[in-house]
Amino acid sequence: MGLVLGIESSCDETAVALVDTDRVIHAQRIASQEAEHAPYGGVVPEIAARAHAERLAPMIEAVLRDAGTDLDRCDAIAATAGPGLIGGVMVGLVSAKALAMASGKPLLAINHLEGHALSPRLADPALEFPYLLLLVSGGHCQILSVEGLSRYRRLATTIDDALGEAFDKTAKILGLGYPGGPAVERLALTGDPRAVPLPRPLKRSPEPHFSFAGLKSAVLRAKESGQYRDADIAASFQQAAIECLCDRLRRAIEHGGAWPNLVVAGGVAANRAIRTALEKLAREHAMGFIAPPMALCTDNAAMIAWAGCERLALGQSDSLDFAARPRWPLDPDALPARGAGVKA
Repeated sequence: MGLVLGIESSCDETAVALVDTDRVIHAQRIASQEAEHAPYGGVVPEIAARAHAERLAPMIEAVLRDAGTDLDRCDAIAATAGPGLIGGVMVGLVSAKALAMASGKPLLAINHLEGHALSPRLADPALEFPYLLLLVSGGHCQILSVEGLSRYRRLATTIDDALGEAFDKTAKILGLGYPGGPAVERLALTGDPRAVPLPRPLKRSPEPHFSFAGLKSAVLRAKESGQYRDADIAASFQQAAIECLCDRLRRAIEHGGAWPNLVVAGGVAANRAIRTALEKLAREHAMGFIAPPMALCTDNAAMIAWAGCERLALGQSDSLDFAARPRWPLDPDALPARGAGVKA
């Protein structure tokens, strides 16, 4: 058994966890920064980095104490090294380097996206490679063929905004506060998903890429028109997003290959309506459907520790001069999506 201490600080969640190669989460803690960022309607990078710096060391001590162990009994230190807000990433990675140097343990610099991509394997020991992955979060919206550890083939990406960002923007337009995704989902439960005529960007286009910028703009116009209830706007937005996801996934499945399972991961994977629609889509294509528990969908350190466990099992490690990365694609050889902006 290998025991890995994981650190996650790529955005606005400071998280620490202890996970072993037998998929046991011995302890984990997550410190939310919702109160700090709520007045601004989104994450302020400087505030996030400062909060990580203040909270991380006490959280590491607390997690080790919760697990009844110490650093000497850990086999490796894993930390998110990118992509993400560079200030926060540096706080976590530098802390991990210091711990690795002081303890003589291996450092594992983890791609945050790979943490999400592998998190379903932490929850489900039966999930084997390959699988088709919908990675959908505040900063990313991709379809990937997960063929093995560090082996990813990107089939689609967003050409502008990620779906999680569209949820947050919709919440801001409707005055629901931050974080936006859960608030929009709650409000949508009381609305009519067909009440507001919103677009389905790129639906039925030959390439399976995503686009959500136009959908965000349509939500703003619907709100400014004064013709619709907020609940109907929320429900109609969510329905449009679901139809876009399913349409793009169908295109990828039909043209990308054969996979036994459809897997969804990332913060938006916590949305129950989206999960239900994706599970139906998987059945239509005779695929299994796997989603990690809600606690593993949003940013967390257990997924980072688990990615470290997977790498540790293969004897991998990283040097102490590994540099933090604001951008770090899972498939660096993927061609740019036609019409994609810099965020894609």
